[in-house]
Amino acid sequence: MVDPIGIKGATSIDRKPAPVAPAAAVQVSQPADDTSVTRASSTLQALSQPAAASAPVDAERVSKIKKAIQDGKFPILPSTIADRLLALKLEWNPNEAA
Repeated sequence: MVDPIGIKGATSIDRKPAPVAPAAAVQVSQPADDTSVTRASSTLQALSQPAAASAPVDAERVSKIKKAIQDGKFPILPSTIADRLLALKLEWNPNEAA
């Protein structure tokens, strides 16, 4: 006989509690000295300032797209645009593994 599709009744055997080992003692860490924190923050600021100064733009690609739009050769596919708008609305990423 074929089992029906749907929720099957659970038995009490399915829900046994798992054994848990006692937790280990937690050691309190000591705060870092101010010089290492200051040094680290200044290093991070030095690294982040050039990145914040300009946006990550590929100027060559932008110029190619502008040229294609001017020449009328830029492909506009309404179905692709609609699909991507829906994906943005639903916060769905088609490249993400399920």
